[in-house]
Amino acid sequence: MLLVIDVGNTNTVLGIYSRRELRGPWRLSTNRAQTADESGILIRNLLSLDGTQPEGVRDIMVASVVPPLNGVLDEMAEKYFGLKPVFLGPGTRTGMAIHYDNPQEVGADRIANSVAAYEKYGGPCVIVDFGTAITFDVISLQGDYLGGVIAPGIGISAEAMFQRAARLPRVEIREPEMLIGTNTVASMQSGLFYGAVGLVDGILDRLLATMGKKTKIVATGGQANLIVSALRHPPPVESSLTLEGLRIIHERHVAAGRRKPA
Repeated sequence: MLLVIDVGNTNTVLGIYSRRELRGPWRLSTNRAQTADESGILIRNLLSLDGTQPEGVRDIMVASVVPPLNGVLDEMAEKYFGLKPVFLGPGTRTGMAIHYDNPQEVGADRIANSVAAYEKYGGPCVIVDFGTAITFDVISLQGDYLGGVIAPGIGISAEAMFQRAARLPRVEIREPEMLIGTNTVASMQSGLFYGAVGLVDGILDRLLATMGKKTKIVATGGQANLIVSALRHPPPVESSLTLEGLRIIHERHVAAGRRKPA
């Protein structure tokens, strides 16, 4: 079995693949202060509660955008599973060419999303990930990573208003009952929600004008289901896209490592 872990700035999502069947996934808060022991005990307990024997894990694949936790996960994997994890990064055989000025700047989750989306939908395609940031990743017809767009996530926008405006409170992020709010909280919720909707619609319009109207759109991320339904052209939501990408990349990486030089 393959344990896949996606470490994001806000949440960490993990799951188990038995062949190509995903068990889980589990979404946890990313805790930069968590120790290797805490991580190991938590993950083993999650697997056991699901009826999965932790001893059955044979490989671990990680995508992390929180570098301080990489050492913790490496120690956890060796101590609690007796394995050396594979971190998606420079040197990983992804099977996808990265056309970025500095390929190392592309988040591991974005690469995993792109690989999984192209595998399922083909190209050209755009992946919209509703996470801490709202990212747009663009894949060519041939399956190359062309680049993307990074915009503030709805949670970042909400926190910025709270921090920078003395009389604005923290609010629950949800779809408002009415566009025109009749109190401060309702007005903020409307602005946050429809601001995100307008941002995504606007950027997608420009990307489709550049890439062509036949470009597929795929959505993922923790807030995808909240926003997607209000978009002009709602794309399919693939909630486990990153984990699926990690599975595919792990297969490719292992297969490439087994090939003998000519």
